[in-house]
Amino acid sequence: MKILSTNIAKPTSLIWNGKEVLTGIYKKPTNLPIYLGKEGVTNDEVSDKKVHGGEFKACYIFSHEHYAYWKNLYPNLAWSHGMFGENLTVSGLNEKDLYIGDIYEIGEALVQVTQPREPCYKFGIKFGTQNALKDFVEHGFPGTYVRILKEGFVKSGDTFKLIEQAKNSLTTWQFFDLLFSQNKDKALIKLAITNEALPLRKRDKIKKFLK
Repeated sequence: MKILSTNIAKPTSLIWNGKEVLTGIYKKPTNLPIYLGKEGVTNDEVSDKKVHGGEFKACYIFSHEHYAYWKNLYPNLAWSHGMFGENLTVSGLNEKDLYIGDIYEIGEALVQVTQPREPCYKFGIKFGTQNALKDFVEHGFPGTYVRILKEGFVKSGDTFKLIEQAKNSLTTWQFFDLLFSQNKDKALIKLAITNEALPLRKRDKIKKFLK
């Protein structure tokens, strides 16, 4: 995997259900390295800290290879890297090969794969329709958040070096499918609820499906 673009955002105001809200989803490419900190990317807007940023969502990564699919669905949007709100647009990322708990070295930083992105209404606003959330779920390739084990700068051109592959884990693709599919694979649920690379709140959300 290789970084093609580093992306950050300034706060943008939106109107939702008659109320003004701020968002950091409108990320734009930057020519400068970005600093991956334990709680988030330096100088990047994180407006709703209940669902973005923090230890387990410090940096969001999305695959460049998925852009073609989305451009075909939404050809009239102003396309650029960072379109999905990702901090890092990466080539060679495949959610079916990316295990929750995997540890990678990128530039100066050391990161751990944590959880896939779940779309929210702000994603729908950016794409011009709330139907985009359904499209995102049905496509099934959500990118991934990482937590930062070692802080540091990363830049375009940096490659991901696998330092440690998670054992007894599941892929980000499998976990995303668990969140939204009707038929839950109980063996995968058991792998998820014991995986410390996932936040406890997320493990509890999945645990209820065993009942």
